[in-house]
Amino acid sequence: MAVPGDPLSAGAAGARFFCTAGRGLEPFLMREVRARLAATQIEYISGKVFFTTSSDLNMLKKLKSAERLFLLIKKQFPLTVSSRCKGKIFNEIQRLVNDDPESWLNAITIWKNLLQLDAEKEEVSQRDANPLKRKTEENGTIVAKILKAEQIHEIQENRECLLEKQIEKETLEQGDFITEREKFQAQSQNNVAKAIDAHDQNALTFRVSCRCSGAVAQTCTAQEIGRIIGIALMKQFGWKADLRTPNVEIFIHLNDVYSVVGIPVLRVPLASRAYIKTAGLRSTIAWAMASLAEIKAGEFVLDPMCGLGTILLEAAKEWPDVYYVGADVSDSQLQGASDNLKAAGLKDKIELLKFSVIELPLPSESVNTIISDIPFGKKFKLGKDIKSILQEMERVLHIGGTIVLLLSEDHDRCLKGCEDRSIPLTSKGSHTEKNPGLEKCLTPKENAGPSESVSPSSEASNQECFDRMPPFGSLVPVECYKVSLGKTGAFIYKYKKSHSCAR
Repeated sequence: MAVPGDPLSAGAAGARFFCTAGRGLEPFLMREVRARLAATQIEYISGKVFFTTSSDLNMLKKLKSAERLFLLIKKQFPLTVSSRCKGKIFNEIQRLVNDDPESWLNAITIWKNLLQLDAEKEEVSQRDANPLKRKTEENGTIVAKILKAEQIHEIQENRECLLEKQIEKETLEQGDFITEREKFQAQSQNNVAKAIDAHDQNALTFRVSCRCSGAVAQTCTAQEIGRIIGIALMKQFGWKADLRTPNVEIFIHLNDVYSVVGIPVLRVPLASRAYIKTAGLRSTIAWAMASLAEIKAGEFVLDPMCGLGTILLEAAKEWPDVYYVGADVSDSQLQGASDNLKAAGLKDKIELLKFSVIELPLPSESVNTIISDIPFGKKFKLGKDIKSILQEMERVLHIGGTIVLLLSEDHDRCLKGCEDRSIPLTSKGSHTEKNPGLEKCLTPKENAGPSESVSPSSEASNQECFDRMPPFGSLVPVECYKVSLGKTGAFIYKYKKSHSCAR
């Protein structure tokens, strides 16, 4: 039997997934999977959100705050690492496969079902859309696929032959690390192989992608770990290694906090939006900012420093029945934004105008929501202007309206110098639940109800971020999140306008 709460199970309970997320975006993803997928058992550790859902692949593809989507095979505490005995950690790595082969078979079954159901829906959709075209091209497509498959098979045979010889040699070299327990499990290999063959007569091909850090990385390289897992999979299930065009990829992440194994569900990351022609602000950050603004139908939403229009584009895709206006002083940025809107089919949803953020040609209190990425970096010297920018945004915002801003650390420091911080703070921050501890996140109880586990460091970071967030005139701080933009950090600030401001 599978370990309770850890491996995947199909049926009413749903399957267990996890998504990777940019640092600081985990709370947004937790809210999104709950709302969009009716997910349960929602937990996170830094950079990853785990959840259970019965949603199909079409719904999973709609996640906007996630980087990549994985089907979960295993989630457990970190491996025991001993620098004096490398063989011990090799044994532990092999046990990720050998201790619970059923969880791997369950994961493969669910993965195949997800892809097959999605392919069937796509085929029906295409057939309904182009019935005549499909009839004329069907035979040609089948012949082309057969020829392509034969060519690929011929290329793979040579590569696989060499790779199998290498792995067989390494298997013999690592024979000293096979425990008595593993020998017993090897005897049941034929039964496991029969289970795979019963599901699919063609043996799976696979490759292993590994990320490791901390003590594990100091003891073993990612290549060594991937090779050990690969050997274990070949011995246990009879799968074939294929580093170039595998049927399935196995993802492993090992560090000092946890060990996670999963299957990437999609080849293209969720964060790579097909409808964005020229990338600007990270799409996941833009969507998170828009979701924080609580946009409602019929409202007037403004981005007075829109750049390439990513924020408005993400907002209009999700909340279409809104009047959107983007503004910028740069002709090249506005042209890029126009190209993006055209590529996304949103030219009629978003109006682009050229004007300065400190001289908005709008009546006071005429805008419901403002969402903006305040530019920063060597090209932008806005530190001294941050007060003027916020004052103008404050002027055009409705009482009760919302401002969501992405600010650099320099902007944050400048803003703190603008106003006195002596104001009682009531947090509506990202987490209201008490932290049940990392242990609960890594080993969820069987039959447990919906849960939200948070890591202490993330919870503390967001609370600290909010506590240091200053008010500004009639703008009252509501929420704050520290997020990662790659090599640099930034803050997402959310304000509400509490009263009229005199200017």
